[in-house]
This record gives sequence, C-alpha cells and structure tokens, in this order.
Amino acid sequence: MQVRLVIEGSFEFASVCEGRRHGFGNLSKPLTISRGYCLAERHELDFVSPVTMLVARILPAVCPAASPRSPTRFHRFIVSASMTDRRPPLVVLEHIHQMRNIVWHAQQRGSRVGLVPTMGALHAGHLSLIDAARRECDFVVTSIFVNPAQFGPHEDFSRYPRNFEADLALCAAAGVDVVFHPTVETMYPNGYSTYVEVTGLSEVLEGKVRPGHFRGVTTVVLKLFHIIPADLAYFGQKDYQQQTIIRRMCAELNLPIEIRVCPTVREPDGLALSSRNVYLTPDERRSALSLSKSLQLAQEHFLAGRRDLAGVRDEMFELLSGTSRVHAEYANLIDPDTLEEAGNGLPKLVAVVAARVGTTRLIDNVIIEI
Repeated sequence: MQVRLVIEGSFEFASVCEGRRHGFGNLSKPLTISRGYCLAERHELDFVSPVTMLVARILPAVCPAASPRSPTRFHRFIVSASMTDRRPPLVVLEHIHQMRNIVWHAQQRGSRVGLVPTMGALHAGHLSLIDAARRECDFVVTSIFVNPAQFGPHEDFSRYPRNFEADLALCAAAGVDVVFHPTVETMYPNGYSTYVEVTGLSEVLEGKVRPGHFRGVTTVVLKLFHIIPADLAYFGQKDYQQQTIIRRMCAELNLPIEIRVCPTVREPDGLALSSRNVYLTPDERRSALSLSKSLQLAQEHFLAGRRDLAGVRDEMFELLSGTSRVHAEYANLIDPDTLEEAGNGLPKLVAVVAARVGTTRLIDNVIIEI
C-alpha cells in the first residue's frame, strides 16, 4: 500500500540555499510526494528523497508510529492524504554512485536491505530468492549483470539468455525496489586488473572443469557487495559450490553481510530450474531428467541404509552416462564444507552431478542426511 501526501504552503528553511538543496523554489502549487512504504508491513511512513525533512512533523498525523527527523518548520501543510494499493515504481540504476546512495538512504531510515544477485533470464528459482528477501528485508535490490569474467573463452557468454524487459516486469511484480543493471564498462573499466579468488574450494568440481570460473564469480560478487552494501544476500542451493565459496570469502574477508541459501526450485518432474534450460530441445529436456534421477538414486540408497559410497558414486555416474544425449562429467558425494570427496562417518553429505545434455551444460545437487 502506497501513501501519497499532497502538501502545499510556504516552508521556512534555515536559508535560501537549504531550500534550493531540497529542490524547492517558491512553492506556489501543491507538491505531490509518492515514494512511500507499505504501512501494513512497516507501520511507518518514509521517503527516499531529502523531502523527509519537510514532512517529518506531519507524519504522526498520518501514521502515529513515525518519528520526527528534522527541526525544519513550516506554516501550512497537509491538504489531503490518500492510500492506494500500488507499490512505488521499480527503480532501475546503472551507475555505482546512485546505487550506493539509495542503499545508504534506505539504511539511514533503519531499513534492512536485501540483495539478490542474478545474471538475468529470471525464472521461478530467482523469484523464490526475491520472495525470501522480501519476507526478511524492508528494501530489496536485484542486480542483473551477465558477468564476462566467469565465462571461459569457449563458453556461452555471447548467447547467454538475455531478456531485460521481461526481467524488469518480473522484478516489479515480485516487489523489488531497485534493479542494478550496470554495463560491462562500469564493472570492468579499461585496464581492470584486480581479482579475488578462494583457493582450494575454487579448484575442484566446477573449478576443475571450468578453470578461472570462480575467480570471476568471487570478483563480481565482492564488487557487488561493495557497490550494494546490503545486510543480507540471497543465493540458491542449486549452485552449491558457488554459495560455499561465497560464504568462505565473506568469512575470511570479514564482510559485514549475511548469506542466505535458499532451496533449489524444480519442475514437477524434478528438473532443476536453470536459465540454460531454454537451450534444450524437447528430447534433450527429457534426457536432462537423468541428473535429478541420479541424485534421487543416491538418496534412496542412503535411506535404505546403504553406506558403500564408492558403489553409490559408480551407480550415479552409470545412470548419467547411460542416458542418450547425455555426456556425464562427474557424479560425486562430497563433504558439505570442504567439497572434498566424502568418506564414511559424516552426518551429512552432498550428492553433486554435472553433465552436458546435447550442447547444454547442467549441474544439480542434493543434500543428504545420513
């Protein structure tokens, strides 16, 4: 629910310069302020712009829970106050200073800021992250940036799915406050040479198949955390190795941000949602189910009491490699923290698989409690 205040009157500033700084000259006609937040959720009213200073004393008339923020005085004020069911319009930003500024203002108001980093081509998995951020945070930012630094020279950077207008519509419907959509030149200006890498964790599984991939991931995520200094950031379990590496980076670099990991979202038949699923032909789509089936096979073995890890690994790989149009790359059972091959005695492990289905590379995983 959006609160709209219509204000008119002569405002008394400390100086003429102060009035100009707030964007006001001679207020000869009503001023409409339409940037508000949901009273039902927040029980307070606030605004992004410095106009907050002008309306601070009239907020209790509309919402008693709001607190004064400024000694600025005025003579005549509210003409009307009305409520609509519309949220504030989605804000799209490309520049770093704008992004930092809007997050700073949100946090100055006491808002908890959530960040959902994406490369676009949004689907229900991304929307589940946004929904989690919306539930836990007052202000939600989604970044949309196809990061060239995490693609190898023969990978699909140039053809990676891009549908920015559709992504914006989904973000607006999901309740995102700001979309950060920088250019490659903004993130990596000419001559850029600084990278961050979590050694060890970045060199196994996906890192072994895609050398340099996680260096690009951790670099762009660290940059986003500095540009958008959120309180919480949301990642999906489907990219298990990625979120493990990001959590390690945050811990070792003492970054003041909490990482939330949300469950993998699947199609009804078990296929994990991925932006790359759009590459699959109908036949390949059916073959791709072998990834989730191999994980289900591992789960069933452990639920039945089987503890022969090597044998389970072999059966997972055989299921993948025995499926038409599927080229299996790995099927493994790993330690959830070190990502090393799991041994007996662990209370929990992660089954991970990767394969090419046709020309499309897919990954999947499931956490198994022993």
